[in-house]
Amino acid sequence: MSNHRRRPAGERPDFEYIPREPRRHRYLEEDDDEVGYTPTPDDDLVTTGRHAVVYDEPHFDERDYDERHVEEPHYEEPHLEEPQRHEPHRDYAEPRYEPRYEQPYDTESVYEDGYGPRSYGDARAYREPAADDHPHVDDYVDDSDDAQAYPEDGYDRPQADVAFAEAETQIISAIPEEIPPTAIPEEIPPTRAAARTQARRRKQARGRARRGKVFGVLAAATVLIVLVGVVFVGGKLFFGGSDAPADYAGPGGPEVVVQVHPGDTAEEIATTLADRDVVASGSAFFNAAVQSNAMNSVQPGFYSLSTQIPADDAVQELVDPASRVGQMIISEGRQLHDTTDVQTGAKKKGIYTLISEASCLGDAGQQKCISYDDLNAAGAGDLTALGVPDWAKDSVAGVPDRDRQLEGLIAAGSWDFDPTAGPAAILQRLVSESSASYEKTGILTAGNQVGLTPYKMLVAASLVEREAMPDDFSKVARVILNRLAVNQALQFDSTVNYALDTTELATTDADRAQVTTWNTYASPGLPATPISSPSIGALQAVEQPAPGDWIYFVTVDAKGTTLFTKSYDEHLANIDQALNNGILNSGR
Repeated sequence: MSNHRRRPAGERPDFEYIPREPRRHRYLEEDDDEVGYTPTPDDDLVTTGRHAVVYDEPHFDERDYDERHVEEPHYEEPHLEEPQRHEPHRDYAEPRYEPRYEQPYDTESVYEDGYGPRSYGDARAYREPAADDHPHVDDYVDDSDDAQAYPEDGYDRPQADVAFAEAETQIISAIPEEIPPTAIPEEIPPTRAAARTQARRRKQARGRARRGKVFGVLAAATVLIVLVGVVFVGGKLFFGGSDAPADYAGPGGPEVVVQVHPGDTAEEIATTLADRDVVASGSAFFNAAVQSNAMNSVQPGFYSLSTQIPADDAVQELVDPASRVGQMIISEGRQLHDTTDVQTGAKKKGIYTLISEASCLGDAGQQKCISYDDLNAAGAGDLTALGVPDWAKDSVAGVPDRDRQLEGLIAAGSWDFDPTAGPAAILQRLVSESSASYEKTGILTAGNQVGLTPYKMLVAASLVEREAMPDDFSKVARVILNRLAVNQALQFDSTVNYALDTTELATTDADRAQVTTWNTYASPGLPATPISSPSIGALQAVEQPAPGDWIYFVTVDAKGTTLFTKSYDEHLANIDQALNNGILNSGR
């Protein structure tokens, strides 16, 4: 294999080189023949740094020669392609060489690193391995003996000029093996243009560094000024000074009721107290409030506070639980009026009593409260003024006892109201907000599935609340609907107790015989009004009752165990079990 296309190590991979006749090298054998040639002067000279290469365009074209005559075998894994045979080109002519060792001036543009595209010192030429069309050239040994040993390889080497072949072999052999092909020679100093460019860049970098230091100093000074201002203003606000906010010295005036709304901040509370003359300024209260951890315990609601008191005192009164007014909790199944337990004689406070107690203002012994009678009278008033919803007005208007017309329309739960308002205004607030909570459960549309109006659904829910434990709510609701569907009397003892204003699990025959619009033993269908304030869970049970064919149920023990059945005989047996456990014994 000929090495006539060998490229000198370290040259540019994208530059096409023309082979030349080398000088005799000191590493050649003594018996090797001298290669003689006469260099012809030529101006078309390219200096590569190690060799001088000239082009002889009229006589030789390497690309043409390569493509048609000396195409080297191309190796691809995993198959070895057989090389093609070519004869030397008839127009081939020996190139002329002229040794020249000085580097001529190159007018081409220089790179940023100061080296031209053909400069030997072009560092980028050494950052990438030289592209060579002949892999493993340096490892190849052109041994005639090997060629004779393998006559069947089908490879005919080009029969080039003997002197030219020997010269190529000599220059390849002269390359020291210890020098790696990728070694980077010492770089040539940059040109004047590159030096000026580098100096200009260093000057610009120093300018940017100086500007960055100036901006950093200015930013630090700005932050320091802001911090000093904050400390100064905060100190005057918290520790007083010539500009300290106005504040009362005491001792205080009459009490007023203020409201803390859900989500109020300390600043908003301070504004409210200043408007009601509790404190002299909102700033004074705010400064005192942010220093009190007890302010975190303040809940939305109404508070009775003294007027014209120091900000610190205002904070202490606001966080005192005794200052809270207009707050009450209505438990599930509570009625409007007070009831008495038959077995113990204990009085169970009704909703009107709870409202009256929560409305009291003033010191102990001098409190002023809205009376029970005033609330009862207000509850019998105009339905619109009381906030009765449209879906309940027609049924409520037909209630025979006006004192009971608001029964069930005030929902169970925790309530806050302004105790300084009148009885009618308090009831209107409670009824309106209760109606909104009922409507959120779907009471306006769920009745279409069970065949009841929204108000009758509220009545049925009150029966479920009084007759069953929460786990049995949906079953009792199904019994109510099943009995109504067959026009069977409900016969609930809870409806008998409601008309009597007494409570007892069992009732007497005389009690059940009294005919009222609430007694479901004496009157078919549902009672005239709800018999208590139902919970949201009881209302949802009526809206979505459990599937079943039950008609009867009875509680058989003190734990609240309730048995359901469709058979009347089984129901009688369950009643005997309840009697044996003493559950159905009457205290009358």
